[in-house]
Amino acid sequence: MARIVMKFGGAVLASTEQIQEMAKKAIAEKDRGLDVVVVVAGMGQSANEMKRMVQHLTDEVSKRELAVLMSTCSQQSSALLAIALQEAGYRAVALTGWQAGIHTDSMYSHARIDYLDASRIEEHFTQGDIVVVAGEQGIDDMDNVTTLGKGGAETAAVALAVALDAERVDIYTNVDGVYTADPRYVTKAQQLQEISYDEMLELANLGSHIIHPRAVELAKKFQMPVIIRASRGESVGTLLKEEVEMEKNLVVRGVAFESDIIRLTVGYDAYSDASLADIFTVLAENRINVDIIVQAIIDGLKPTVSFSILKEEFAEALRVLEDSKLSLGFSFADFEIGLAKVSIIGSGMASNPGVAARMFDRLRRENIPVKMVSTSEIKVSVVVPQDDMIQAANALHNEFNLEQAIHI
Repeated sequence: MARIVMKFGGAVLASTEQIQEMAKKAIAEKDRGLDVVVVVAGMGQSANEMKRMVQHLTDEVSKRELAVLMSTCSQQSSALLAIALQEAGYRAVALTGWQAGIHTDSMYSHARIDYLDASRIEEHFTQGDIVVVAGEQGIDDMDNVTTLGKGGAETAAVALAVALDAERVDIYTNVDGVYTADPRYVTKAQQLQEISYDEMLELANLGSHIIHPRAVELAKKFQMPVIIRASRGESVGTLLKEEVEMEKNLVVRGVAFESDIIRLTVGYDAYSDASLADIFTVLAENRINVDIIVQAIIDGLKPTVSFSILKEEFAEALRVLEDSKLSLGFSFADFEIGLAKVSIIGSGMASNPGVAARMFDRLRRENIPVKMVSTSEIKVSVVVPQDDMIQAANALHNEFNLEQAIHI
């Protein structure tokens, strides 16, 4: 029998009415003759309440105990959805991450999936059950509960789909699908019918919060089709796959932007003291994501390396650098706040030179200063003042004619 994995985020499970609506979507797939696994995230209000209670108890919470606590949020979602399915007359069972066979490393709140044993889910399929899995969690080789961090539920959904040889993963969100830009801020943004894994990966890394990059990477690795669709009503959504038809030959297919970017600069007394490998290895070992990197070596000036990070990782990055200052050999660290990142993305950019020049020229005409630049074959990102972010996004959307993308 064919299988499908559905992922419901916390925002679409925020009330009993929404839980019942999501149950109907799972039932519709079951009635089509499919084996159904639903992966759920924790309800937002539950997670926030847990964090508030922890803050009242301590400033130095154990990462292990925090993972145990936060894992209960998605367990509540899974149990409530299973109850709604049972009340509707269907067989359903709620499983924790470890019961579903999700085995991870021991990073607790930022765990990565090592392997999956889907045998228990297979047993439930033979009994006709709809299986509801608490996403965002797993278990390590010492039987400690772990949580997968940001994007954990959709990453687990893709991993389960691969392990179960499912037809596809359907990710239900509060938006209709993937747009050429965030339609809340770019009024002429258009929905895309399809988007390649590579383009979606860039969009996800560059500020689009529809799906986490980890899930896209996993889907690309195993060529698992993913549809991003709306939780309300019937939605065609946007299909993620390897190759897509170019819509009206658009070279640029999306504009992404992200606020609260911080530029961190580390300086050295001499070039011989600087080791890019050492500094970024230390940051990587602490799971701190670094984006745009600029090194400056100028005669007569102390060498520096600047890199951008998200605001939420700033405090941890400073702590890691301070703890490792002697071994890394830098003399000072400085930072700049109030920045944003704006990016253009499109697989057609690789064979069309001059795209970056058009981007820079349009920003110049808009009087928007560019502070940092990063490029790849299918994207160009710039760091600009945060106050200019929305203006820059709309200007670039207009510059590359993205309002002409096919609207569904």
